[in-house]
Amino acid sequence: MLGSNGAGKSTLIKMLTTLLPPTSGDALVAGLSIVQAPSAVRSHIGYVPQMLSADGSLTARENLVFSARLYGVHSGDRATRIADALRLMGLEESANHLVSTYSGGMIRRLELAQAMLHRPSVLFLDEPTIGLDPLARHAVWDRLQALRKDFGMTVLLTTHDMEEASRLCDELAILNAGRLVVQGTPSDLCAALSATATLDDVFSHFCGGSIVRGGGFVDTREARVTASRLG
Repeated sequence: MLGSNGAGKSTLIKMLTTLLPPTSGDALVAGLSIVQAPSAVRSHIGYVPQMLSADGSLTARENLVFSARLYGVHSGDRATRIADALRLMGLEESANHLVSTYSGGMIRRLELAQAMLHRPSVLFLDEPTIGLDPLARHAVWDRLQALRKDFGMTVLLTTHDMEEASRLCDELAILNAGRLVVQGTPSDLCAALSATATLDDVFSHFCGGSIVRGGGFVDTREARVTASRLG
């Protein structure tokens, strides 16, 4: 999902992850109603918010043990799931180090590991690489692509990074002022504008002509805190 600050991306994510009830209507996530079956929806999804979701006073392994219990992973499967998650995210050698000593990219990879322990059908990511340097950003991209390949996981992410959207996304949706204004593959959206159009051009075309309300003090503060702790 792309959209200007205040377009409604984080609000939509919160509704789809059942953290915020919709004022009207309904949506299906993994075939389940977010209104009628929110608990069932939560058992089928993973969620990595912008804000810190890993405990810096624990090691990566301890964080994963806690997450496995929280997600109801069977005790007999926990050790294997945790070992697989650490390997997939490239954190095996630092598994017993305190997370407070991790770089921003390592923290983000740990948060992805936490969110995929229970093998969710859908993984929600709210600006997963905000504040990361180019090397860390590409490392997270590689891990996300591995998740999709290994587990057939659907990933829905919000981003302002057009390179990220182009590299990771099969389908793009652009929100403006709380409404879906266009949807399609990156190549189709670009081609619809012109033979030389880029995703920057697409974004400007659908979002650049208006100033939307929202993205206020709290949103700005949270984004900056996220960028600071991952940077």
